[in-house]
Amino acid sequence: MSNTTRLLMSSPHMSGREQELVADAFKSNWIAPVGPYVSAFEQGLATLSGIPHVAALSSGTAALHLALRLSGVGAGDTVWCPTMTFIGGVAPILYQNAAPVFVDVTPDTMLLDLNLLEEALIAAEREGTLPKVVLTTDLYGLIPDIDRLNALRERFGFVWISDAAESVGSYQGGRHAGTGADFAIFSFNGNKIITTSGGGALLSRNAEAIEQARFLSTQAREPAPHYEHVTFGYNYRLSNICAAIGVGQLEVLADRVRARRYVHDRYRALLADVPGISFSPEPADMFANRWLTTTRIDPAIAGFDAERARLTLDAAAIESRPVWKPMHRQPVFANARRIGGDVADLAFAQGLCLPSGSTMTDDDIARVVDVLRGLA
Repeated sequence: MSNTTRLLMSSPHMSGREQELVADAFKSNWIAPVGPYVSAFEQGLATLSGIPHVAALSSGTAALHLALRLSGVGAGDTVWCPTMTFIGGVAPILYQNAAPVFVDVTPDTMLLDLNLLEEALIAAEREGTLPKVVLTTDLYGLIPDIDRLNALRERFGFVWISDAAESVGSYQGGRHAGTGADFAIFSFNGNKIITTSGGGALLSRNAEAIEQARFLSTQAREPAPHYEHVTFGYNYRLSNICAAIGVGQLEVLADRVRARRYVHDRYRALLADVPGISFSPEPADMFANRWLTTTRIDPAIAGFDAERARLTLDAAAIESRPVWKPMHRQPVFANARRIGGDVADLAFAQGLCLPSGSTMTDDDIARVVDVLRGLA
């Protein structure tokens, strides 16, 4: 790749097979949000994840909205979630007129701090203010402790929703991301490890809940010859065309994960001797998809900060981005309750997402590394 060509964070990566499947969908005239590729994509996701029931939807945000509604979340309820996440992973709480409570993260993985969560749940139980839902986020392909979350759910009685939008193809102890949760959310946005252009999925072991999700995602139309509605729904179903792309992308998921893990490992190796630069660890029982490689830059040691690195990379036609800004720092959530937050604040100040696409070459990686080493 020429040094004048802009290196992007996470570009879509098609295999060529997707175009054949889309052409077949056009030929069959299954264009609407129903059809054989929707069913095939759902079955493929069930096989991949081990979670048996799947509804293919228009986005991960739509999937989260349906999960919250199916969990009975409404006015007066609280949903506890990590403060370091994407706005689409928390905004649906407001759609349901509930209140988010933002919980701090761990300094190494930036995942929800389960020690802090447990302490806060104990206090909430004493006060009679336990959350209706605990929403976890699998950040940049890393997964929180599945067994411990299951134990906390058993003890405190909340609904566990796993936002696994960033962790398709990640495993912990041989279990795919989202395993064990009451609901799991996948995303296939254009920048994800595999994409359907735009799309998502809701997964659960509860067949009835997923059937209800399909009903709600198609405007909650009752089985009548006319349009009959006992409740309201949404236009959230995935089209057969997008699902055809997804079927093709699932075929190459393992290759895409392998490529992104290679990119991550090269960054880690080539920057290992640069003081002040560190990377998120991978626990021994985890296999992370490394959707995005994130680095922490400690300016007191490195002699430069994450923002200077970002601007210097940008000047070299290389896209990078700060890690997610904590939700408790977003103006829209200025009045929301938070539990902790200082760890996430520091991670935001020091964190930087590097180009991580599965099309990256060794030369592309070297371009990024050379810029960062030049700042040291």
